[in-house]
Amino acid sequence: MASERRGWALVTGASAGIGAEVALRLARRGHPLVVVARRGDRLAALAEQARREHGVDVRGVAADLSREEGRVAVRGVLDQLRAPLEVAVLNAGIGTQGRFTDLDRATEVREVRLNCVAVVDLASHVLPGMVANGRGDLVVMSSAAATQAIPYMSTYAATKAFEMRFVRGLDQELRGTGVRAFAICPGPVRTAFHRMGWGKELPRLMPTESAGSVAARVIRVLDRRRRNPVVASGPLAPITIPLTGFLGEAISAWGAGLYHRPRH
Repeated sequence: MASERRGWALVTGASAGIGAEVALRLARRGHPLVVVARRGDRLAALAEQARREHGVDVRGVAADLSREEGRVAVRGVLDQLRAPLEVAVLNAGIGTQGRFTDLDRATEVREVRLNCVAVVDLASHVLPGMVANGRGDLVVMSSAAATQAIPYMSTYAATKAFEMRFVRGLDQELRGTGVRAFAICPGPVRTAFHRMGWGKELPRLMPTESAGSVAARVIRVLDRRRRNPVVASGPLAPITIPLTGFLGEAISAWGAGLYHRPRH
């Protein structure tokens, strides 16, 4: 059972991977949850687990956040809560890999809608209430890929850069309000994300972290008092993020292109 009752928390992309791990840790922290994903069956299982193990209220919203009607559904559920959110974790996202001219146009556009438009939409909906309440945390799941252009992952890297810059701007705007904004930037994480979005597993010897490790990092960020809007996570991101700045974008993009170039 949760040891302390806290305000409502929103987690998008909560049906599996990082989102599910974050949701369960927030429930353990004492937050009632609004969890969002396309797969309603997995949301129902997650909600049951959070209620059983931590005794919190959970409301599931099966919605595709890349579509306006999905975002409307989520905003409607949030409007029914009796208090502003205390935490919003905007984790839903997809990634694609391949030569841009070979990729499906609709999927690339959907990637921008989910990774960028949905983040702006939901942040715009929840932040005014947090500011009025004088407290709250907005967490956007970005990526170490946000710091550079990545050939053959051009759309994905660009959307993550958008998220990171968006959060940096919000961090300045929110100072003095009691509300914080964070962009969590993991390196490689072994989840189904890579198999579904990129169609392949990560290299066996590549240093990675688990979804649970990223989720634990999110909770540590929420628990600390100081604010740092961009938070590297995992064994590689604390190295690759400053290395990109040192090498410069042109060299970094060249190296990333060599690594990600299709082999067939």
